[in-house]
Amino acid sequence: MVVFGMWVGRGTRSSAEFMVGGRSMPWWAVLCSIVATETSTITFLSVPGVAYTGDLGFLQLPLGYILGRWIVASKLLPRYFAGELFTAYEVLDRHFGSVVKRAASLLFIITRTLGDGFRLFLGAIVLQHVAGIDMNMAIITLGVATIVYTFVGGIRAVIWTDFIQFVVYMLGAAIAFGILLDSIDGGWGAVTELAHAEPTGDKLRVFHFDFNLTGTYLFWAGLIGGGVLAIGTHGVDQLMVQRYLSARSQGEAALALRLSGIVVLLQFAFFLLIGTALFAYYSQNPPAESFAKSDRVFATFIIDKMPVGVLGIVLGALFSAAMSTLSSSLNSSATVMVNDILSINSDSSRLRLAKWLTVAFGIAQIVVGISGQLLDSSVIGSVLAIQGFTTGIILGVFALGLAKGKVGTNSALVGLVVGLIVMSAIKFGTSLAWPWFALVGSTVTFCTGWMHNKLFNSAKGS
Repeated sequence: MVVFGMWVGRGTRSSAEFMVGGRSMPWWAVLCSIVATETSTITFLSVPGVAYTGDLGFLQLPLGYILGRWIVASKLLPRYFAGELFTAYEVLDRHFGSVVKRAASLLFIITRTLGDGFRLFLGAIVLQHVAGIDMNMAIITLGVATIVYTFVGGIRAVIWTDFIQFVVYMLGAAIAFGILLDSIDGGWGAVTELAHAEPTGDKLRVFHFDFNLTGTYLFWAGLIGGGVLAIGTHGVDQLMVQRYLSARSQGEAALALRLSGIVVLLQFAFFLLIGTALFAYYSQNPPAESFAKSDRVFATFIIDKMPVGVLGIVLGALFSAAMSTLSSSLNSSATVMVNDILSINSDSSRLRLAKWLTVAFGIAQIVVGISGQLLDSSVIGSVLAIQGFTTGIILGVFALGLAKGKVGTNSALVGLVVGLIVMSAIKFGTSLAWPWFALVGSTVTFCTGWMHNKLFNSAKGS
C-alpha cells in the first residue's frame, strides 16, 4: 500500500496537486475516500464490540449522519466551490478575518492530532499481537508507514489509496464474517436464536425511542445529535472538505457526499452483525477470561481463529482501515497549517513546508497513540467525544458567519471561547452522551456570539 501510494503521487509538483489533487478526482474515488477516511480501526474493531455487549442501537446514529450530509451538500458545498479554496476555514476569513480563521484552524489541528492518535493506538493493537512486538514499536511502525506515502503524494495519493483500502478492508471483513459464521454451531440461525433469547434484551433490536440525554444509542440522540455532528464533521471539518475540493465539480462532490451516508449506514450494519455473531460464537465457546474491553473481542477472534493464509488478508484489511484515516488527517492538518495559520504565498515553499509538516504531525500522532495505552474507557467513546467536543464549536462559528446581519470578529471569538469553556465543563462535569456534544457546542457558540454582537455592537468595532 505504501509503494502504491508513492507511485500514484509521484507526479506531485505543486501545492495545488499536493493539497487538492489538481481538483481532478472522480466522484466515485471521492466517495470511497470519504467512507474509508471515517472507517478507521474504530469501525473495524470497536463497532462489533458495541453489538457484542449491547444490541444494534448504534444504527440510529447513521440515520442522523445521512440527514446531516444532505444538508451539507445543499447549503455548504456551494460556498466552498465559490472560489479556488484550499480549506474550509478560508470561508471564515471572508466573514471575520484571519484571527477567527486561525483560531478555528488551530482547534481543528488539535482535534485531529488527538483523535487520530487514538485511532493509531487501536490499529496497533492487532499488529502487537501478530508480530509479538512491543506496543510502542507497533504504533511507530504503523505511523511511519502512513507518513511515507502521504509525504510523497499528498491528497492524490491519499484518495487513491483510500479507494484501494476501502475494497481491501470490506473484503477482509467479509471473509472474517464468513469464517465466523462457519465456526458457529448452527450458523446464522443460531446467531438469531441466541440474540433473541439474551436475558438482558433482544440483541437484534435497533430502535430505542426513550428520550434520555445520558443515553448514547437512542433514536433522538442519533437523529438530532448525529445529524448535527455530521453537519460538523462533513461540513466544516477540513478532513472531509478537502475531498470535496479535490472533486472535478460541485455536482460530483455532492453526489459522493450524499451516497457516502447510505454506504456508511450499510457498512455499520454489517460490522454490527459481526459483533452479534461474535456474541453467539463466544456464547458457545466461552473465552478463558472475559474481555477487559469490547474493542478487543473481534481482534482476539481474528488472531486466534483465522487460518494462516486468510489471516494476512484480514490483517491487511485492518491496517488499511487504520492507514486511510491517518493519511487523510496528516495531509489535511498540513494543508490547514500552510494555508490558514502560516499563510505561505510562494508555491514551492508551500509544497516543501506542507510535506515536512506532514512528517511533524505524523510524529505528534505517534506520541498521542503511545499515550493512548493509558485510556481505561472504550476508545470509540473517547475519539467520538473529542470529535463532537470541538466540531460543534467550529460549526457554531460557521453559523455566525452565515447568519443574516454581520457578526463581528470579537463576537465570533467570544462565542468560540465560551463554547470551549462550556463544553469542557459538560465533558468533565456531566454525563451528557457524546452524540449531543456537537449540538450543544454549536448552540452555545452561536448564541453567545450573537448576543455579544447585539449587546456590544461589535460588528462596528471589529
